[in-house]
Amino acid sequence: MLRYFLLIILLFSTLISIDAQDLIINELDADTPGVDNQEFIELKSITPNFSTDGFVLVFFNGSTSGGDTSYLAYDLSGFTTDSNGLLVLGSTGVSPFPQIVINESVIQNGADAVAIYSGTLDMFPGGTLATQTNLIDALVYGTNDATDDGLLALLGKTIQHNDNGTNANPKSIQRFVDDMGDVIFSAELPTPRMPNDGSGIVFNPVSITVDQSDYNEGDSFTITFTSETNVTSDLNFNINLDNGTFNISDFSGDTNLTIPNGQNTISTTITLTDDTIDEGDEVLRIQFIDLVEPIIASNNLVEVRVVDNDFTTAAWGTPVNPTFGLVTSTQPNGYYNSLDGLADLDLRQAIQDIIADPNVVRAQTYADVIDILKLADQNPENSNEVWLVYTEEGRSKLDFQTSSSNVGKWNREHTFPLSRAGYNGIDADDIADGIDVFFLTEADSLRHGYSDAHALRAVDGSENSSRGSRHYGAGEYIGPSGTLGSFRGDVARGVLFLELRYNGLEVIDGFTTSTGQMGDLATLLDWHRNDPPDDFEMNRNNIVFEWQKNRNPLIDQPLLVEFIWGNRVGDVWQQTLSANENNTLNIDVYPNPTDDRIFIKGLNEPAEIKVFSVEGKELLSETVSNNTMDLKLSSGLYLIEIVTDKGSAIKRIIVK
Repeated sequence: MLRYFLLIILLFSTLISIDAQDLIINELDADTPGVDNQEFIELKSITPNFSTDGFVLVFFNGSTSGGDTSYLAYDLSGFTTDSNGLLVLGSTGVSPFPQIVINESVIQNGADAVAIYSGTLDMFPGGTLATQTNLIDALVYGTNDATDDGLLALLGKTIQHNDNGTNANPKSIQRFVDDMGDVIFSAELPTPRMPNDGSGIVFNPVSITVDQSDYNEGDSFTITFTSETNVTSDLNFNINLDNGTFNISDFSGDTNLTIPNGQNTISTTITLTDDTIDEGDEVLRIQFIDLVEPIIASNNLVEVRVVDNDFTTAAWGTPVNPTFGLVTSTQPNGYYNSLDGLADLDLRQAIQDIIADPNVVRAQTYADVIDILKLADQNPENSNEVWLVYTEEGRSKLDFQTSSSNVGKWNREHTFPLSRAGYNGIDADDIADGIDVFFLTEADSLRHGYSDAHALRAVDGSENSSRGSRHYGAGEYIGPSGTLGSFRGDVARGVLFLELRYNGLEVIDGFTTSTGQMGDLATLLDWHRNDPPDDFEMNRNNIVFEWQKNRNPLIDQPLLVEFIWGNRVGDVWQQTLSANENNTLNIDVYPNPTDDRIFIKGLNEPAEIKVFSVEGKELLSETVSNNTMDLKLSSGLYLIEIVTDKGSAIKRIIVK
């Protein structure tokens, strides 16, 4: 009898142990209206300090396109719940700070679901249909959405719970046990890392504050740490500021700190090292590394920009202050020779044979384009910035948009919009694998237009949203008011390049809704003619050529535009006078731009000077012996050839 009694005790103990390992979904904030930076999900174990090894958290998309399949999964191995049995996954805006950090806006609003499974991450690749197999717990939810009966059935649930928060009154979906012992869910004020019923151990969160979000090298600044309530014994803790290339060599200051017994604050002064290395702007990250419950972080991973004062400037100007002839094309010898003697469709095909040669040309990933733009669109006035198309300004390379907020950020602008072209990315496009890893590509590889850097530009995030998918032209998009339009020729040549590069794309007159077509051709031709390629654009062409092994010929040979779309269609092409030919005379022409006269520095003997239009037509010819020449020309870009007995030189010049 005793043996049976012991067996019953053992079985009951085993059942309790198994049940104690179960995790539940305790709270979900799927939508913080207007900001989306405080979303989180809170899990709860029956016992505190419980290892979540062997569990996976999976999010399901209940939309029509999502089809009740997974869009995200997290491996919970390596984590434990806290002394209240809670484990929070949330973005950095959540306070107290979550144990597992996830990106902002990653949790969809609904109707969707989140579920805990026993298993491994590889069991839930993207697009996995919701299932009850190995299911531990699930929550189907919405934000005032229609009920997703299919998702409920797949997960064995009967109720879709609603997060009906507003900007003024944020809510989360919380799990409670009522007086009858039944589990209910209610939308309440969010309580991350706190039991929903107010019970449990009371934590004392410590916050990090700094006065500014950015400082220059050589500056000193104060970091203040404040606990919510006075500590009951000396609180000793350490912080770390390392992040990426920023490390201990970049600052001095105390990182081992103590809040004295009975007090709630301590500060430390950090002095940033002013070195002479151009390492670019950096970001230090203030991080607690050894807080022990009931002391927890109120916020963490607080970032501070360190602005490098050792940036370099280029010899050439920005698009709003252009220079010409300072940057030499890196095209190989004879790169365009195959075009000579051709016209019309034959000329067009010969261009495509060069820029879409499957034996030479490479395609990079969309993620690689970020690195390409940091080089190709680098601000000539500050090597730590990119130059933004449309808004005509520099912005720190560090300010690339990585979350839903585009304010003050830059991202990638498709000058020929995605929805109009019909190209889209694949999963591999999310991986930046560098210049030496690439796709094979050809003229029919329209998909690669998605990541073709010749037609992608660094752009202000908000302006990118404002432009949307609008065509270029009056009544559609011509750029922000008050800007100089210095981008217009650049984007025109980028868009026209795509028509030559990829089969299936066309630039047409007017505005169209047909996929693969974009307008307005007349506008883009006008933009090209009035904003000729400058040194910024030539440098850009050279850098993209390093990655993709093709060039935009409309930058190297701008007159080609007239032979393909403009006023010389059908004429036979011959390569025109180039400002990139070798110059044997060491001379400069100034001022540039000029009104009506140029001075020639370094000219020590009589010279024959000829002035040509960008189309190669000779306009003026004069023998000069006094180092000056009058130019009675209309506004525009011109090529000047200077020939003496000692050599020759070709310069570009703008007449205002």
